[in-house]
Amino acid sequence: MKSNRRAIFGTITAGALAFGLAACGGGDSGGGEGISGELTASGASFPDAFYAAAIDAYAEVNPDLVLTYNAVGSGTGKSEFGEGINDFAGTDSPVGDDEGIEPGSYQYIPTVAAPITVSYNLPGVEELQLGQETLAQIFQGDITSWNDAAIAADNEGAELPDIDITIAHRSDGSGTTSNFTTFLDEATDSWTLGSGDTVEWPANAVGGEKNTGVAQAIQDTEGAIGYVDLADANASGLVTASIENADGNFTQPTLEGTTAGLEGAVVNDDLSYNPLNATGPDAYPITAPTYLIIRTDYEDADVAAGVKEFLTWLLTDGQELAAENDFAPLPDGLRQRALEALDETITD
Repeated sequence: MKSNRRAIFGTITAGALAFGLAACGGGDSGGGEGISGELTASGASFPDAFYAAAIDAYAEVNPDLVLTYNAVGSGTGKSEFGEGINDFAGTDSPVGDDEGIEPGSYQYIPTVAAPITVSYNLPGVEELQLGQETLAQIFQGDITSWNDAAIAADNEGAELPDIDITIAHRSDGSGTTSNFTTFLDEATDSWTLGSGDTVEWPANAVGGEKNTGVAQAIQDTEGAIGYVDLADANASGLVTASIENADGNFTQPTLEGTTAGLEGAVVNDDLSYNPLNATGPDAYPITAPTYLIIRTDYEDADVAAGVKEFLTWLLTDGQELAAENDFAPLPDGLRQRALEALDETITD
């Protein structure tokens, strides 16, 4: 197995975060008094279920501040942020040097975390275990049949059908793709396709737009396997595989496994962090962060005030909506750091 490269994203002071479930009280949750207008955001589809629920709930707190979030994928969201089209953007992956966003013009604000499931459509097989190397070989097209010896070795005694494997992947630029391929790149020796918001998948793979599109492709294709956020996997009734973690245990994509995966995660000064393949017996290895990126300089003071108001609420009272929408709330230490970064970035 390759050494874990989580440190590439930056450094952390040891013990800076006490990872546990977020204490959703504390801090000024915001009441929306005097804040009005319209905010437009776009980006990652991975957290869309949480953001949709949060926007609906916030409308009851402050109906005078109207928010729109367009789940077009991390890549498009970052592109629109760079072009000044949106007021803030959602992304599951770090901002790249080639994405048209000036260094220093943005701040990461982490919001929630969730597992990326490996979902499959294999009638008669309700339980499936996949080792990290096996998973890599499946998704780069080296393993092409469900009764392959490598899959059988991970599932002793299981009856695996002799049918072809169809890979389902994101067709758009995606932070989900970035986190999934980064996991395979960091955790295995087999993976050769690289990592990023897009990669060159095998020619016979099937693409779907957004997480919902991948979920639909899996549903429609017997023998399919793909990577989908937990909320969309559950909404689509998909069956999920247990994935080998860094400790050698096979774990399901649960919120408990996500929280365990956050323990000891490396967090940078800019609040980006990497919980992929974290150690721990119960950690789910494909645990993904998600962020909103905000501007360090808003030309419109009313827009700035609205962004700060909503994100303050999202990081306090809004965290209570996470679990019921299949997301893990931020650990309290990281949540407090996000609130501090928000205060320092958008000053009154």
